[in-house]
Parts: sequence; C-alpha cells; structure tokens
Amino acid sequence: MATLQYLPPVKPSAIALGTVFNHAASLAVLGPLFGDTYRQAQAANSKEEFFKSKEAATAAASWGSSLVGSAIQAYGVGALINATGTLSYKGAAYLGSLIFMASAAPAIVSQIITEKRPLDTIAVGTVARVFETVGLSMFLTWWGTRTNPFD
Repeated sequence: MATLQYLPPVKPSAIALGTVFNHAASLAVLGPLFGDTYRQAQAANSKEEFFKSKEAATAAASWGSSLVGSAIQAYGVGALINATGTLSYKGAAYLGSLIFMASAAPAIVSQIITEKRPLDTIAVGTVARVFETVGLSMFLTWWGTRTNPFD
C-alpha cells in the first residue's frame, strides 16, 4: 500500500502562487506579447485533446482541469526543488531546463519534424513551455518551497 509519506512537502503558498504564475504567464504575458499567434498555438495544442475528451464538454471543465494541472505541476516543480536542494536561481534555471527537456522537448521536435506545424506557432508554444518550466522553477525558488526553512 502506497503512503503519502514519500511525497515531499511543499509550502502550500508556493503551490498556490505557482498555479497563478502559470496562468498569468499564459494569459497576461504571452497572450498580448504574441497576440493571434499565441492563440493559434493554444488552439492547435488543445483542440485535438478537447474534442477527444468526453469529459471536456464545457469550457468550465476545461479551465478547471487546466487549473488542477497547473497546481500539480507547481507541486511537482516545488518538490523537485526541495528534493534536489536547489537554492540558487542558476540551479533553478538548470532544473527548469531539465524539466523542459523531459516534458516539452519531445512534443516540440514532433511538431517540427512529423506534424510540420508553422514555425511561429511552434516558437510561441515553446516560449510558453519555457515559462511553465524554467520560469516556474525560478519563481518558486524566489518565493521558497520548503515548509520548514531550516531543512
């Protein structure tokens, strides 16, 4: 039987702010910065998933699952920061880069080689993923993730 004791603790405020950070990066920063290209990238990345999923019948359900996914991502990044003992921004940037390479890079390579999507759409999607990995790691390092700062 699996127990929760193996999951590293992460400060709840770090999870909450990390969730907000991901949504703010997507909506407030990347949307106006890249405009229609960003909206096209978001639609291209989520359209197939949206129509394949019976559970995503409404926009509210889609937004809610995105919010939960962002919270899980914030916890995961915070837990990795704690588990690796990352304390510096340089270390956070390296950790975020590794997370990016493990999670987003395969899909980006597939979009370039197999799907042959427009490069501007791929570039904007890549910038969004960098914000969600490297940016989130650095933001959480700044905020702090440890439940006990003396750990």
